[in-house]
Amino acid sequence: MNTTEQPVIVLVHGAFAESASWNRVIERLHGRGLEAVAVANPLRSVAGDAAYLRDVISGIGQPVVLVGHSYGGMVITQAAAGDPAVQSLVYVAAFAPETGESALQLSGKFEGSTLGGALAAYPVTSGGNEFRIADDRYHAQFCADLEAGEAALMAATQRPVTEKALTDGLEPNEAAWRTKPSWFVFGDQDLNIPAELQRYMAERASARGTREIAGASHAIAASQPEAVAASILDAVGGREG
Repeated sequence: MNTTEQPVIVLVHGAFAESASWNRVIERLHGRGLEAVAVANPLRSVAGDAAYLRDVISGIGQPVVLVGHSYGGMVITQAAAGDPAVQSLVYVAAFAPETGESALQLSGKFEGSTLGGALAAYPVTSGGNEFRIADDRYHAQFCADLEAGEAALMAATQRPVTEKALTDGLEPNEAAWRTKPSWFVFGDQDLNIPAELQRYMAERASARGTREIAGASHAIAASQPEAVAASILDAVGGREG
């Protein structure tokens, strides 16, 4: 593998979103001559989702910059561990776990997340429950800085997540952000992953760059695609920012 060639940007959505949530970011990356792939994250388990992502990376066969949103941060952290194809990590309103930490555990570390009260749960035949954000709570909870019509479409196309995925701890002996450079971008009005937690994780990861966007919701890739694309471009160039 030629590690000097331009990396492919691999975008991993989280729970309650889907791959098209990256569309506005991808438009901006294409405008800068970068290739991007938005992965359909299964949202079944951290280990299983990460294994699938590694398959995608292997199939690309080029250096990649991994970008994760929300629970997608769990997946990229596990998938990138020990993979020389992964040049850097970008956490977009995302979890950046330490070994053994789960999304559910991290979300309760600081006050401010109101996600629990917005969820609807139902059993799945594979065991346990699956969660989605209730339609009437989606706009305020997930994407308050987007128009109501777009929020309704996002609610209708959201991908549910299993309880297992949210409670699985990170498996690798060393979290990938300890060995690979990372960038963080998030909003200060995120009701899923509080800004205080995002700052904590960015500092813990010794992030090369951190963007905190005033007024931005959890759906920052849709509402603030310029800021998200800028953080990805920083990661591609290895720039501080």
